[in-house]
Formats: sequence, C-alpha cells, structure tokens
Amino acid sequence: MNMPPANANALSTTIAPAKTGQKDPAREPGEKPWTQSHDLMLAKLKVDPVTGLSSSEVLARRAKYGMNRLEEKKEKSAWSILVYQFKSALVALLMVAAIASFAFHEYLEGTAIIIVVVINAIIGFITESRATRSMEALYSMTKVSTNVLREKQVQNILAEELVPSDIIVLDAGDVVSADCRVIEASKLKVDESTFTGESMPVEKRMEPVAADTVLAERYCMLYNGTAVTRGNARGLVVATGKNTELGKIAKSVEQADEEITPLEERLTKLGQKLVWLLMGIVVVVVISGILRGQDLLLMIETAIALAVAAVPEGLPIVATIALARGMLRMAKRNVLVSRLSAVETLGSTSVICTDKTGTLTENRMTVTYVETPHEGINITGSGLSLEGTFNNANGTIDPSAQRALDEVIQVSTLCNNAALRATEKGVSFVGDPMEAALLIMGRKAGVVRDELVASMPEVKEEAFDSILKMMATYHSINPKIDEDGAINKIGKSGNVLEEEEEEYLVAVKGAPESVLKACATLAGKNGTQKMGEQERAGLMKRNNELATDGLRILAIASKQASSLSEKPYENLNFLGFVGMLDPPRPEAKDAIHAFREAGIRVIMLTGDQIPTARNVGLSVGLIENEDESVLHGREIRPPDELDRTGREKLLTTNIFARVDPAQKLNLIELHQRNGAIVAMTGDGVNDAPALKKADIGVAMGQRGTQVAVEASDMVLQDDNFSSIVMAVEYGRTIFANIRSFVYYLLSCNISELMVILIATLLGTILPLLPLQILFLNLVTDIFPAFALGVNRGSMDTMRRPPRGSDEAIITKRHWLGIAGYGLTITFSVLFAFILALGPLEMGDQRAVTIAFLTLAFAQLWHVFNMRDPGTKFFKNRVTTNKYVWVALGICVFLLMAATYAPGLSLALNTVDPGLNGWALILGASLVPWVVGQVYCSFAKPE
Repeated sequence: MNMPPANANALSTTIAPAKTGQKDPAREPGEKPWTQSHDLMLAKLKVDPVTGLSSSEVLARRAKYGMNRLEEKKEKSAWSILVYQFKSALVALLMVAAIASFAFHEYLEGTAIIIVVVINAIIGFITESRATRSMEALYSMTKVSTNVLREKQVQNILAEELVPSDIIVLDAGDVVSADCRVIEASKLKVDESTFTGESMPVEKRMEPVAADTVLAERYCMLYNGTAVTRGNARGLVVATGKNTELGKIAKSVEQADEEITPLEERLTKLGQKLVWLLMGIVVVVVISGILRGQDLLLMIETAIALAVAAVPEGLPIVATIALARGMLRMAKRNVLVSRLSAVETLGSTSVICTDKTGTLTENRMTVTYVETPHEGINITGSGLSLEGTFNNANGTIDPSAQRALDEVIQVSTLCNNAALRATEKGVSFVGDPMEAALLIMGRKAGVVRDELVASMPEVKEEAFDSILKMMATYHSINPKIDEDGAINKIGKSGNVLEEEEEEYLVAVKGAPESVLKACATLAGKNGTQKMGEQERAGLMKRNNELATDGLRILAIASKQASSLSEKPYENLNFLGFVGMLDPPRPEAKDAIHAFREAGIRVIMLTGDQIPTARNVGLSVGLIENEDESVLHGREIRPPDELDRTGREKLLTTNIFARVDPAQKLNLIELHQRNGAIVAMTGDGVNDAPALKKADIGVAMGQRGTQVAVEASDMVLQDDNFSSIVMAVEYGRTIFANIRSFVYYLLSCNISELMVILIATLLGTILPLLPLQILFLNLVTDIFPAFALGVNRGSMDTMRRPPRGSDEAIITKRHWLGIAGYGLTITFSVLFAFILALGPLEMGDQRAVTIAFLTLAFAQLWHVFNMRDPGTKFFKNRVTTNKYVWVALGICVFLLMAATYAPGLSLALNTVDPGLNGWALILGASLVPWVVGQVYCSFAKPE
C-alpha cells in the first residue's frame, strides 16, 4: 500500500464538487449508520460483502455522488488579493483626495496621489501573493491510495476514486480515506486524535451504538483522516468527500467569519480620525474665507492644499513594506504568515494557549523507568533511539534484580502487537505508540521480538479489553517445529505433550489497578510470594506516586498455564511497573521563560490526565511547585454560565487537563472578553475552530492537518515552539516601528496643515503650494519613514509587558507630541516665511521657496526626534540605523534638484533662495530638532 506520513490527512483535497448535489446514501436526513447492524447496512446499500461493487456500480455511484474529495477552502485568486489591498480607510481617504483634485482640474496632484495608491497596492499584492501561495503549497495533499474490494478482488486504487457502498480493506498503518461502518474487525485500534484530541488509540468493534452517541464513542465507525494503529478491518463506505465528518469541519471553518486583526482595527480607527479632522478643518477654513470675501477659486485651491497636507500619503506604503519585511524575515526562520497585518498582531499577544503533545513535548513515548519488587531502574535514551542504558540508584544492578528486569522486558515484548521497521533515518514503527515504546525498551536490552517469538510462538491472544483494561497473549514454552512447520510442545521430561498437557506462558500488561486485582503473587526479592491486600495497597500507592511524577504506568504480569482455555486474568504473578514519558522538548522551557519575561502567559490545554499535565508543567516551567492549581476540562464552561469566582479561577490557571475542543473555545472567548489578545497553537482537526476563534492561530507545519493549517494565521514549518518567541519579538518590533513612522509622518503632516491654516486665517498668500506639499509627502517624508520602518528592536523589547488590546497606534501622549512637534515646525516655517516676505523683502516666489525648504529640512532633522525617550544622544535606534543616513542623503539630493533642476523647479514653482535665504532656512529648520532633543533627553521612557 502506498501510504503518506503517519499524520497525513487522508486524501487528496483538490476542489472537485460532486456532479450532482445528492448526499451519500447513508447520510440522508435522519440516517445514522452507527445505529444499524452491519448486516442491515450492507442490505440497505445493496452490496455483497464477498464480491464488493462491480465496475458498472462504481461508475453509477461516481456519476451520482462525485469524487471522494473534500470541498476545501478555495484558493485565493490574484484578483481577490489585489482588491484586498484597497480595503483600507487610509487608501479610501487618498482616493477621495485624488478625485477632488481631478474635479477641480488639479491633474498633476491627482495623478501623483493615484500613483501612491497603486505603488502601495503592488507592494502588498506581491508580498501577500507569495505568502498565500506558500501556505497553499504547504497543505496541498499528495495522492493517497487505499485497498478496496471490487468484483471479488482486493484492488489498490486512489482514495479519491472511492464511492459510497465500497468496501475498504484496512491494516495497521493505513489511513482511513472515507467515513465507514465497520463490518469486520480483528484487534482493531484507530488513532482519532485529530478529531477528539485523545492521544491514545481507540478500540473499534462491529456492534452498533445508540443514536445520540458522541463521535468519540461511536466504536463501530471509522472516520476519514484517522489512522489504523493496530489490527485489521473491513469497512463499508457510508460517506465520501464533503459529506464526511472531516468534510463538514473543513466547510464550517471555511465559512467562519474572518477575525479582524488589531492592527487592521487600529489603522481603520486612525483613518477615520483623519477623515473627520480633515473635514472639520476644510469646512472652517472655507467658510471663514468666504465670510471674509475671499475668492471662491482661491478657497477651493486652499481646500485641496489642506486635503493634501492632512493625508499622510506615504503611510500605507511604509506600513505595507514594514509588515512585508517582517513576513520575509519570519519565512527565513521557518515561520509562514498568511496575512501582512497578522505579523503585528503577534506583538500584542498577551496569552498563548498551547497543546502539550508535540508542542511542549516530543510526542514520542519513551520507557524511562522500570520498577520491580526488587528495585527501581532508570533507562536512558528517548524517542525511537535504540541506544540506552539501564541503571539503578547505585549505578549497578545485582543478578536477582537483573533477572526480574529481564522478565519484565520479556513479557512486555511478547504481549505486543506493534512492529519496528528500519528506515534510512533509523527506526519507525507501526501500531500503538505505547507498545512501540516497550519494543524499543527491549531492543535497548538486546531483545528482538521476532527472535523471542520464534522461540516462544504466540498461539492465542486476548485482545485489549477497554472495560478490563488488560491484554494477554499465550506463548508456547520450548516448542518443537516439525518438518511441515507445525508446533509441538516439549515437556520438562523432553517428551512431546498432548494438547491438554501443553505448557504456556501467559503474558499480561494493562492498567495497574486492573492487573493488581488479577494478581495472586508477586516476584519478590526472595522468590515468588503471596500478594495480600496490604501488598496490593502498597503497590497501588507506589503506582500513584509514579503517576504524580508524570509517568504513564503499565503493570506487567505473567503466569504459566497448562491449557489455552485457562482464563488469562486469574492468579497472575506481578512482575513490575513500566513507566513511560513523553519527554519535554529541549527548547520549551527557555521559550516559556522568554514569554514570562515578556509578560505573556502560556496556558497548556491537554487531553491527558491531571498528574501527567502537572508534571509536564513543572518540567517546562509553566508552574513552579506541585501545589499550583491544575483544573479539569469540565470546569471550563461558557463564559455566560460562569460567576465571578468561576471566571477568576479559570483566568488565573495555567494548566488544564482532559480538555475537549468545545472547552478550548470557551477558554479562548473568556480571555478575549477579559481584554487579552490570544494566540492558539494546534495541529488536529479538532483544533481548527479554536485556531479560527483565536486572534492568532498557529498551526504546526510538519504534523498539522490540512484543516488546522487552513484555519491558522501562522504556520511553524519546523513545529518548534520557540519560533513563536522570535515571531512575537518581530511583531513587537514592527509595531514599535509602525508607531514611530506614524508619529513622524503625522507630526510632519500636522505642521503642513497648520502652516496653511494659520496663513489662510492671517490672510497672506499660501506659503506652500499643493504640489509642493505632495512632493514633501511622497518624496522627502517617505524615505525617512521607510528608514524608521526597518529600525532594529530595542534591547528590552522582550522585557516589556504586551500592549493592551485597546491601545491605539497613537495614544494620547503621542497626539500631544504630534501637536507639540507640529506647532514647533509650523512656527519655524512661518517665522522664516514672514521674515522673507516682509523685512527681508525677498519677493513672493522666493518667500514660498524658503517656506518650502525650511519645512522640508525641519522634517528631515525631525527624524532624530524619533529616538526613544531616555536613550543616548549619539547612540540610539535612529542614529545607529544606516538606512536613516541613506534616506537623509537621498532627500537632500532631491531637495537640491527641486530647487535647481530646471524642469522640476518649474513644476514646483521654486527659485534659488540665495545665500541669505539658505542661512535663514538652515537656522529656522534646526529649531524643532533642538526642542525635540531636549525633550528626548529628559522625558521618561514609555
């Protein structure tokens, strides 16, 4: 069988709607195949379990129901990505200004604004297109094949060719490719963790269940996207494609509303404020001018100048480039981000909800400890490594303890259905992860199951019983293999025994409480001894102590039997406990420490039991002592059903155990209502709703299901939890840079606005022409803003608490700073303008040129006022940014060209200001810089 990786998502999901809108036959309204016997389902779907479907029946069903493909999230078209670039209040404001310019025949200004909008759209389009295509490539599925019974033969076909009423044939390691009703099963266990979040495989059987049975307990059903870990089965296909449970979840996630990111919300609010500010000022100026009897055309020209001055044309471009640069930097660190604005949202994250398995731990069960009645033995080596050592507290194991350990290893290896397979990278396994861990333990001790079974053949198995919570296998002792391959049993005398005199080893493993109840003796230091209630209670107490240490405990026992009919779970001899651990990922503890320093809470949500969750929490630093609260998932109720005490209890707890998908949604909503920006990590189908609900959904790229990836905003290609630390730091730095250049641009724009407003109210000629303002906004302002947009992060970026969810890009403190800097620049420009126009008698055109250049250079020097308050004068984020100096050089060159280049100076209506004019420009333009440096030196850090 051609199989995908173990965590593959079942089948190809290229969009291919059914040729008709009909449902699968067992999915008609009211039909619940888990309530029907398998014989009745076969009869209802008119299929013979011996022959399967014929070719003509397959074609008829495919024509009726379509291909077995999910109706996946539609690919974003290039057109939709392009249109998205124009959905911004600031872009809309620019378009209004452009339309107004064209309406009053100011074609040059209107064209320039349109060019700005187009450049911004192109940058955003290219960047988001690359990110979108990378995400789509990440969850594009490989072709998956499956075995199906057709025309009395088992055929290997592509999974997408399955049709309702097909009978699929499954073995351990196979992925289920459609929803099926079990019609045959032998020792069948299935990994349904992508649906239920339960880490352990589920036993399946043929008996029907009640109509209201939840999905996790429909033991007679197999679901698309799950994997067979043990045994074999045949399943009757009852639903394909979008009608499967996986298809329904995929469709619901696709139809869910997209959450607007905090940055999008903040930029929208900023754009709205600018619109009202612009409208208010324009109305005041135009009405006051008309009341004073000024010319209407002059007022229209002034209104256009005010509109151009009020709108920060460079802001969308600079914001887009800053975010795009962050996306590219993250991509180099194996982090894919689907939307530009999601980059910044990471920086405001205050709560991270994460699963345990595979994120904080390695998702590889490892036997780390064996305890026999003799002593405890530690085992080194983790995961699928076959290298390891066995040591006790003293460093050596005495012969009697070694014999006890050998018995535990032997029984653990025999009572086992997993298989290890050699690969180019080492070892892989098929079957139950816990059983594979037992085989790995055996291999570390030099015990190979195939060799052991060859000497002690398995002749009977009592499959794991979910009620008894035990499994047993019967093995012949000292078998003799005849020439024809038959097994004869040799007694102690060396004579061949009759069947009723044969000897068997019964190997048993299971839950400690169940195995201990079935034991009559234990392998003590002085040989086999009777197990009384006192000994049994002592062993149970020890089991609880080991479980508290975070170990998953299995009890191992055995006995000798003289008949296969002898009951397996009576009069057993207890051999010892085997402790398994899913080791914490090496980087998890450092990542959680970094988040704590950054004021970000990490909350672990796991389906495991409370002791295991507590132990993992202690090992990775989520909690500091064993007394800290760990809550059961059942305590997470919808926020509206909680009282004040209940809310506080949930909001202050860092670890939750036995959590289901609905409870994850409740907890995320509770924290969001409490004002938190919530990130959620996940990899399974059951995580998709929570990934969608969170402000930032983070999926795992290597083991994540397609539905989880599609629901997320960010994908960790290396599944490395510490990558989120880097992403948060980038997000915070990007927000700081956005705030810095917005602060810079708005203070520049306010100064332009105030210069025109005050000059208009004073009744002078306009100190600045509309095209001159546009030149400043699109050329000389934008380069320093670009430089500010790529500032490196400050040293204490990850030692500051996260911003509040309602904190604006520009706070009250920043608005006061914008007003202060704007007025300072305004008065410097008006001082130079009035001096040139009056006492120095330089003429109208030269005075306007001096005002233009004074404003331009004042804005250039103003970039140094963007250093963080309290930082050093010569060494800070601005002065050490090489791009700032490059930007200043470019701008000075462009201003010289605007003054002396014939064509450009003519368009801008500028002239040579002369030596005295340059002295006036330089002196006046330095005043705002001096004021700003004094403020930055004495102001308190934010």
